[in-house]
Amino acid sequence: MLPSHSFHRRLRFLLWSGAAVFALAIAGLIVLRGPSAPVEVAYSGEADIRSDFELVDHTGRPVTQADYAGRWQLVFFGFTNCPDVCPTTLAYMATALDLLGEDAGRVAPLFITVDPERDTPEIMADYVANFHPDLVGLTGSNDQVTAAAHAFKVYHEQLPDAEAADGYRMAHAGHIYLMRPDGRFEAVFLEGDQPPEDLAREIEMRIETEGRS
Repeated sequence: MLPSHSFHRRLRFLLWSGAAVFALAIAGLIVLRGPSAPVEVAYSGEADIRSDFELVDHTGRPVTQADYAGRWQLVFFGFTNCPDVCPTTLAYMATALDLLGEDAGRVAPLFITVDPERDTPEIMADYVANFHPDLVGLTGSNDQVTAAAHAFKVYHEQLPDAEAADGYRMAHAGHIYLMRPDGRFEAVFLEGDQPPEDLAREIEMRIETEGRS
């Protein structure tokens, strides 16, 4: 049985309220990367960031960006074994969705794993259920996930670690992408840069602007 909606809200509040304790490395960009191995992430321009993927959702259904056409996409890359940044960011996204009210139906919240070896559809289904009923977990083969990350210009890397589960840990970027209904890049956010109320207001403003155009 899935946790109750009130439990989801309490869990999200606890996770989000503790977000200040966990800082994203390199000013919130790189997660779980050791200080002795810095990474430079280069972006070649907003036009290169696009929603383009062939993955499998948490119900086992093959999906592409076309399945979410016509809706704004709120996209975050992470993994279910992430100890801190991923759960706090997903809780933050879930709170923003709740604050959007009816406009939340115009947004597709997508959580794309960077650890497809462990994050099967079944595991993703159990995980996303803890945050929001509309949150979609996406996984696939290593090649599919790599291609999706490349489209969004998201850094991720599997790092050997004898003390970690399965002998490795994941490093990844911590951005939340807002993509337009046609799949083009609109904006990027970092959990902790603004309260969820401001994120919801930013999304709502863009939805309203689109409606007037």
